[in-house]
Amino acid sequence: MTTGTTAPEAGAAGIGDRADRRRRRLLGLAAAAAALAVLVVLSLVFGSKPLPLGEVIEALGRDNGDPRVIVVEQRIPRTVLAIVVGLALAVAGALMQGLTRNPLADPGLLGVSAGAALGVVLAVRAVPAAGDLLQVWAAFLGAVATACAVFLIGSMGGRGRSPVTLVLGGVAIGAVLQGIASTVVLLNQSAFLTMRSWQAGSVADLGWPAVATIAPFVGGGLVLAAYAARGLNATALGEDLATALGGNQWLTRIAVVGAVTLLCGSATAAVGVVWFLGMMVPHIARWITGPDQRWILAYSLLLGPALMVAADVVGRVVVIPDEIPAGVVTAVIGAPVLIFMVRRKKASGL
Repeated sequence: MTTGTTAPEAGAAGIGDRADRRRRRLLGLAAAAAALAVLVVLSLVFGSKPLPLGEVIEALGRDNGDPRVIVVEQRIPRTVLAIVVGLALAVAGALMQGLTRNPLADPGLLGVSAGAALGVVLAVRAVPAAGDLLQVWAAFLGAVATACAVFLIGSMGGRGRSPVTLVLGGVAIGAVLQGIASTVVLLNQSAFLTMRSWQAGSVADLGWPAVATIAPFVGGGLVLAAYAARGLNATALGEDLATALGGNQWLTRIAVVGAVTLLCGSATAAVGVVWFLGMMVPHIARWITGPDQRWILAYSLLLGPALMVAADVVGRVVVIPDEIPAGVVTAVIGAPVLIFMVRRKKASGL
């Protein structure tokens, strides 16, 4: 007499597996949140002038002289900006990888970064004494204009409404804008000096005005990302099957493009180009949690800020009293990490 697993037993086992998987994912999120909290504390402690933790805590409560100036007026806004930029770029990268079904996709594929760069260059060319906030707004408007042009091109033709067409349009327009920006930079000394620092991706010396400027756009991008998450799970099955399942792929694509524009555009406008973060963090999230876009986005919300804050802290302490911009640190760290993950082949497929 043979024995087998009954249907109720199989169903119970499946439910148990899903519960275990959900529990592991929640524990992973808790660990990521704890790591981010530790990194925030380190960001308040370390810098060109390290402070004891006791002085940092005291500075948060009362005016204790220089430590309060360093902590409250310099390191806290810098840390908050790093958190906002990190989550924006990580979520934008996760959305682009989900839309294109390509784990090597980067938020810059829509040409948003190139548009932001051209906006900064033109602002400095027109107003040589342009301040940081004017540059941020110019970069953001350049990013939005570029995304609109890419989406318009990607929407042309009967079969033009596809992720591939959007990416090709973004790459083409991005190359043209990058060429124009490079030409202006070579012909203008002020633009050259500005772009040299802007392309390094630094969160230093920007403060609360930069945070206040980009926070509403990042918030709007996160709302669109939450809407698009479920649709991206269907997109992973392929265009035809996703449509057959009742999903509106057109609305999903609009939400993704809008979210990437707001997130990547505002982050790049504020601090410049941060290399590899938008590509690397979704890779790590997918490795941990699997291909569900909702969980990838949730992990990106924590891992992105953690990586950005860590990069900023490392950049502050390795060459004291000078600093290495966070964007340079992420590039140095990101390339070996991605090579390692590709070689190990442990990143889950889309």
